Amino acid sequence: MDRILVTGGMGFIGSNFIRYALQNWESSTIVNLDLLSYAANPHNLSGVDSTPRYEFVKADAADTEHVSKLVSKTDLIVHFAAETHVDRSISNPESFLRSNVLGTFTLLEATKKSRVRKFVHISTDEVYGSAQGKATFLESDRLQPSSPYSASKAAADMFVESYHRTYGLNTVVLRCTNNFGPRQFPEKFIPKIIISAILGRKIPIYGTGMHTRDWLYVLDFCRAIDLAIEKAEPGSIYNVSAGNEMPNLELAKHILEVLTEPSDLIQFVEDRPGHDFRYSLDSSRIRNELGWKPEHSFREALQETVEWYAKNDWWWRPLISDKILSPTPWKEKW
Repeated sequence: MDRILVTGGMGFIGSNFIRYALQNWESSTIVNLDLLSYAANPHNLSGVDSTPRYEFVKADAADTEHVSKLVSKTDLIVHFAAETHVDRSISNPESFLRSNVLGTFTLLEATKKSRVRKFVHISTDEVYGSAQGKATFLESDRLQPSSPYSASKAAADMFVESYHRTYGLNTVVLRCTNNFGPRQFPEKFIPKIIISAILGRKIPIYGTGMHTRDWLYVLDFCRAIDLAIEKAEPGSIYNVSAGNEMPNLELAKHILEVLTEPSDLIQFVEDRPGHDFRYSLDSSRIRNELGWKPEHSFREALQETVEWYAKNDWWWRPLISDKILSPTPWKEKW
């Protein structure tokens, strides 16, 4: 029976992946390493904690002693653990350096000394910087991060690549576009819009609202991770995108339509520093080599997501605050 170490498994994508793995990998034990920082939520795995094939360990991914012990008994690592919110990284970059860079380094060092057969690192489209015009990024394109968050993720990517080249580790890097779905922390764009609208609060949109993102349903990304574990060659890097690019303003208006709330809730606010205008990834490689493609319709998945937040205020009400719903969170002191 394989032992799979998932870091950051109480977070949004990590918890979805653990549920996916327990459902689809019946012969595997999942060990969830999570520090339980602010965006981690044990409710994300309600019901899972009683599963015999699931273990939880509260620890920091940058804690050498804890990590070394766990990794020594691990067959596979899927590394999600990271500080992820760009706005917070602007006001408090040091925590991103520790979590995203030192945490990744600590895991790689332990992997180098262990029996781990594959190390899957979860990255982001933001490492490439802003896509100009109609350009779309390939895995071979230069990394040009704009924020402390994306810089920390780019640094982690480079460490992962270097440990493959120097020490022969079997690594895979997955750079995904914006994930969405139920149980995503309220400071993120889609849940923040939904919750603000439900509460009758103004919905802050940076600049003119024309910043463009590509949206990927979280379960489609979980399947991409699964295929990368099964089929990816050592040292591979894959972009994972669904082709659902749209301006933030358009997405906000669509969510308000689903909720039957007025568009005058939208409030344009001062743009944050270093704000990339557009992210766009070419995911041809993972589609052609691993046979991945998104299986969920964006409109249907978004509808289900909106309805989930509307029906589950017990989950998000304890998490929100004026800071979380702030129109300019990058100005806050976290």
